[in-house]
Amino acid sequence: MMSIYLFWRQPSQMVDKKRMKTSDFRWLLSKFVLLYLMVQVTGALRDLKCTTNNLKVWDCSWKAGFESVIDEVCIEDRSYSCHQVEKTNIKIPALPPGDHVMTVKSSHSPANSLSKFILNEKNVSFIPDTPEILSFSADFPTSTLSLEWNDKGSAFPYHVNVTWEIKILRTERRELIKLETYNTNLNGKDRVHQWSWASDLPLECATHYVSIRCYIDYLHFSGHKEWSDWSQMKKIPWSPNSQTKVFPQDKVVLVGSDIIFCCISQSKVLVAQIGSTLCPLIHLDEKNVAIKIRNISVSENSGTNVIFTTDDNVYGTVIFAGYPPDIPQKLNCETHDLKEIVCTWNPGRPTGLVGPRNTNYTLFESFSRKYVTFKRAETFINESYQLFFQILPDQEIYNFTLHAQNPLGKSESAQLVNIMERVSPHTPTSLKVKDINSTAVILSWHLPGNFAQINLLCQIEINKANSKQELQNATIKGAKNADYLIDVNKLNPYTKYTFRIRCSAETFWKWSKWSNAKQHLTKEAIPSKGPDIWREWSSDGRNLVIYWKPLSINDANGKILSYNVSCSSHEETQFLSEVLDPQHKAELPLSKRDCIISVVAKNSAGSSPPSKIPTIEIPNDDLKVEEVVGIGKKILLSWHHNPNMTCDYVIKWCNSSRSEHCLMDWKKVSSNSTETIIESDQFRSGIRYHFFLYGCRNQGYQLLRSIIGYIEELAPIVAPNFTVEDTSSDSILVKWEDIPVEELRGFLRGYLFYFQKGEKDTSKMRGLEPGRSDIKIKNITDISQKTLRIADLQGKTSYRLVLQAYTDGGVGPKKSMFVVTKENSVGLIIAILIPVAVAVIVGVVTSILCYRKREWIKETFYPDIPNPENCKALQFQKSVCEGSNALKTLEMNPCTPNNVEVLETRAAPKIEDTEIISPVAERPEEGSNTEPENHVVVSYCPPIIEEEIPNPVVDEAGGTSQVIYIDVQSMYQPQAKPEEEQDIDPVVGPGYKPQMRLPINSTLEETAAEDDIDKTAGYRPQANVNTWNLVSPDSPRSTDSNSEVVSFGSPCSINSRQFLIPPKDEDSPKSNGAGWSFTNFFQNKPND
Repeated sequence: MMSIYLFWRQPSQMVDKKRMKTSDFRWLLSKFVLLYLMVQVTGALRDLKCTTNNLKVWDCSWKAGFESVIDEVCIEDRSYSCHQVEKTNIKIPALPPGDHVMTVKSSHSPANSLSKFILNEKNVSFIPDTPEILSFSADFPTSTLSLEWNDKGSAFPYHVNVTWEIKILRTERRELIKLETYNTNLNGKDRVHQWSWASDLPLECATHYVSIRCYIDYLHFSGHKEWSDWSQMKKIPWSPNSQTKVFPQDKVVLVGSDIIFCCISQSKVLVAQIGSTLCPLIHLDEKNVAIKIRNISVSENSGTNVIFTTDDNVYGTVIFAGYPPDIPQKLNCETHDLKEIVCTWNPGRPTGLVGPRNTNYTLFESFSRKYVTFKRAETFINESYQLFFQILPDQEIYNFTLHAQNPLGKSESAQLVNIMERVSPHTPTSLKVKDINSTAVILSWHLPGNFAQINLLCQIEINKANSKQELQNATIKGAKNADYLIDVNKLNPYTKYTFRIRCSAETFWKWSKWSNAKQHLTKEAIPSKGPDIWREWSSDGRNLVIYWKPLSINDANGKILSYNVSCSSHEETQFLSEVLDPQHKAELPLSKRDCIISVVAKNSAGSSPPSKIPTIEIPNDDLKVEEVVGIGKKILLSWHHNPNMTCDYVIKWCNSSRSEHCLMDWKKVSSNSTETIIESDQFRSGIRYHFFLYGCRNQGYQLLRSIIGYIEELAPIVAPNFTVEDTSSDSILVKWEDIPVEELRGFLRGYLFYFQKGEKDTSKMRGLEPGRSDIKIKNITDISQKTLRIADLQGKTSYRLVLQAYTDGGVGPKKSMFVVTKENSVGLIIAILIPVAVAVIVGVVTSILCYRKREWIKETFYPDIPNPENCKALQFQKSVCEGSNALKTLEMNPCTPNNVEVLETRAAPKIEDTEIISPVAERPEEGSNTEPENHVVVSYCPPIIEEEIPNPVVDEAGGTSQVIYIDVQSMYQPQAKPEEEQDIDPVVGPGYKPQMRLPINSTLEETAAEDDIDKTAGYRPQANVNTWNLVSPDSPRSTDSNSEVVSFGSPCSINSRQFLIPPKDEDSPKSNGAGWSFTNFFQNKPND
């Protein structure tokens, strides 16, 4: 060891410090390599590992050096033990919990070394033995794989939980398709376990493999627990042959499931389909293919075809999709005749399977161990199946179980019954009826069955017209296939009855069905009472009309043939007449004689008791007409009790629209009654009825009350007819008529009168809604009022008048008319005088204002225009006018100096126009667009003839300009010679000197020549009138003009600011603006 260690350290000392810093990683790696070589050379032991497969023996192994040979292994336990070994593993008994020292001595190693290990159960791995499969089989029709294996539980004498993991692989590629966990336990004995699995792919389609491993979970073992190794593979091969087959064949599957079909073919499969739907192919081993159908639906009765098409043929199979049998519903077992038991049930949900795949039913009785099978040939009743089981002698209790089974599953339903308590007889037959008397009959019927051991409970149903159904129960002794009799009493004579009968056991489980109905008419009997009668005297008082109501069926007791009417008094009883049915009235000529009328009804069995009524009618002078309204289609009448009324009360009513002596119906009540309700099928809403209350005394009847009323009030169906009786300029008088009773349909409560302004020919007016300000409404509650005067109206105005009647049942329809009031003369006069007076007042006020403001109006609208004839600004001098009569010049008066604005200077010999700015004219503002270098303003005075004005801005030509003042008179002098120009006095005469802007090098001769050829007489200093500006110098158009040469007015006068009249020829300039502006309208202009 030491030599190796020195050898390992020496290279590190030979490496300089600089290299150590750059290769530390390599240095460390070399250290580990040298250490490993040292251990291998010396033969040291390492990697001790212990496992167990039964928790009893530990198998410990380790790795030794190249030349190590183990001689002895010692374990320090409770007793120190050593074992001689020649291999690198040893099997020792399982050690108790805790740390144990294991010493391994190697005698042949170079160092004769000892290795020590610490053994502890926590470091031991528990790996069970590899399971062994006993058998692996297949059930091809059901595609089920079955697996068997031995758990070898005898190796574990205590209870241990085991988890098995089973994997299924498919095809030659061994694709994992199923991995399932199976839990069991070990109890110290060897047991064989079985496991099965249904493959979704038919087993004929591909090879299937299986393998298994286990995991033992022993709670008291603290070491590592691991899965065992997988067992050896077992397989189920598919058997190819020369024939092509499709699997599965005629398979029955559950609706909604997934199923795989495969085709084992020697040739290539091109297309596969189910029904008309194509399916993608799944390739298996060799040329075998499969298709998978998901969520299959219910197939038809004949099944669904699955077809595979190959290169040379077509192959297929049929699939049947349905449901397992439902639990039989409403299983019921009973007997109808105590000979056999009938069990019925409802099959529940249809399975969708027919033929040999349909559901089979078996009824099993557990006490007798007998059973019956349901035959498909038997028809089911009302969607229920039934089976018959013969009743066994001396057995009353039966335990039935109904089993249902089809290829997809099973179900069952059970019932325990005491058959003596489940008796429901057959339907009674041959029902007959025989009379005993007018109120009793005998019923007979036949009932099949052996009921000798029990009593029967039978129920008779009795029906008659317009009456409530009646049921009678009777208990009779049972017999075997016998006829049964029963009496029925308390019937009505001469009444048609309908009889039915049904029976059950006395313990009662269920009634049988009703027998067929049998009708029977009972015998007649004498009428039970006389008819209800009333009498009315004719209007002349000579004849008495007797009325009676036909007897009801229950009272007539037979067919009424005739009525006998008689009259009796104190003196005698006289038979008067016999009235045949169906007449119910008789008229007797009694001539106000007092007697008692008697009416008797007769049928084939005899006569009824007589009905009597006195003919005397006691007058009543204190009689008032009252009103009443029905409640709920009924009329309630009440009165005070009158002890004088000893017989009864009679209420008679009729339609009040009929004649005075009307008879609609009557009703009698006892003498101690104080109210009654009158109702009749003939009552109608909106019809007025007249009710009369009579009280009966011993000597006759007295009218007590007269009442008019309605069952229900309705709104009137017509509007009152109304007319306009009188009109004035401010009022209208309206009159209307009563509404007939038949059209009123209720008690009149008032009128609604509307009026508003409106024209007849205008478009449809809006409705008469309440609350509108333009509509006036008057509610007339005094129904006796028939006229109405409407006041405070406007004259000569059209009004719309509307009238409605109303009852408690509603408001009737409207009737309207249009009325125009008369014209009001006083109003017309006032309407004329007021506008005239207003116009006069406005004229006077206007005249006064114009007079007071006359100066301002004159100055604004009519300013003073100077007369050109009075203008003395220019005058012609005689010396000028002497040479030519056509030249006339005004004399120029002295004028104040003015400004001269030089607009532009040019070097060319041309006269430039200048602008003479009035002293009152506005000067240009600082922001003006006028350029200062092109406008020069200078002052001048007329006496000055010539003045040089230097141009402050040098123009482009570099020349100078002058403003020369020339006397007007000199303009018209004969032209002077050039040499005489210097002698002419420039200040000759005080006349007007026009401004002419001439270049320095121009000659006066050219100017004079142009003036001599002027065609116009008089003074025209500006010959070109087109350059005149007719805009007033004070107007905005003058001051805002951008023209370089602005000349205002006529140059004849420099003091006038108003325009002179320009020439009226076609060449004369047109005015560019008005003589005054809107701003001048408010200015005070001085007189110049």
